Amino acid sequence: MVDKTGADGDTVKLLKECDAGIKMGVAAIDDVIDNVENTDFRNLLHDSKNQHEKLKDEILVLLNEHNDDGKNPNPMAKGMSWVKTNMKMAVDGTDNTIADLITDGCNMGVKSLSRYLNQYKSADNKSRNITGRLVQIEDRLATDIRQYL
Repeated sequence: MVDKTGADGDTVKLLKECDAGIKMGVAAIDDVIDNVENTDFRNLLHDSKNQHEKLKDEILVLLNEHNDDGKNPNPMAKGMSWVKTNMKMAVDGTDNTIADLITDGCNMGVKSLSRYLNQYKSADNKSRNITGRLVQIEDRLATDIRQYL
């Protein structure tokens, strides 16, 4: 078993948070993508989902090296996100609403991942690099979809 303290512990914890964040982001995109009317917007979401999934594969390889199988999103957070999405979509299922929901999710992801980078300072460079790339993916998506707000 891997020591869960020190650098190895911080590395695993950071990777697990990235894994959970990616699962949450992909689920959020899946919840709304079929309702997007604008083709370019739909393509942005699809591309971002693919980028998330490629990064997830990299994370799983590293987690396997540490004998860890990842982390699922917090069930309460995931449930609250699902309820918020479905309530907003029921009231106004336009691309503007979808862009607003996804932007909120991206902003929460960037904030959480940045906090984890600060919290798990001993994490190895590979995991810190992956976290930075995930932050960039989230930040880029939020920027790219502003035109649909």
